[in-house]
Amino acid sequence: MQYIGYYRVSTKKQSRSGLGLEAQQQMVRQFAEANGALVAEFVEVESGRNDQRYELAKAMIASKKAGASLLIARLDRFSRRVSFIASMMEKGVQLVVAEMPHATDFQLHIFAALAQEERRLISERTKAALAQAKRRGTVLGRNGKVLAEANRQSAIAFAVQIEKVLPPRWSTMSYSELARWLNEIGATSPTGKPFHAQTVKSFATRLLRRQDYKAV
Repeated sequence: MQYIGYYRVSTKKQSRSGLGLEAQQQMVRQFAEANGALVAEFVEVESGRNDQRYELAKAMIASKKAGASLLIARLDRFSRRVSFIASMMEKGVQLVVAEMPHATDFQLHIFAALAQEERRLISERTKAALAQAKRRGTVLGRNGKVLAEANRQSAIAFAVQIEKVLPPRWSTMSYSELARWLNEIGATSPTGKPFHAQTVKSFATRLLRRQDYKAV
């Protein structure tokens, strides 16, 4: 059996230090060695709350080409959202979890539901702490101009990242064609939703402007 290893860490610091990453790699590599072969590995540096996974898109493409299963160390390193797990299964992703290799699709859904509930409780505790800080007079948030600039930079970063998984002829494709391509490889918009022509237009325009700027 062939496997494509996929790892996720939440921060660049964790990626550089190996914090969390080395443990995942050890679990995946030991499992693959005992049950087949590990033909490729992909490391994602992204929060578990964000379903926009560029390395995962690459891993899915590699697994389809090799006829391999996607091997992860733990389910919560993959995602804490039931809908995300379900969408991967609907796309035909053969997911194997080294921590529980014999789990059925139904069991993976149950474990994902538990992880999602844990995430919800963490979010509620965080909101409660922020509300308490606000009542104490702590200034929260930033002014509108700073937020607007942050949003602009985020949009640019998204466009640059997603360009990495686009086909070579993407600039000659229609927005609808690009949307279908991205949805087929499992990519999602910044809000975690499927791509539509209008969504594609927003980042494609930024990329084309960036190319024009470089050409000057």
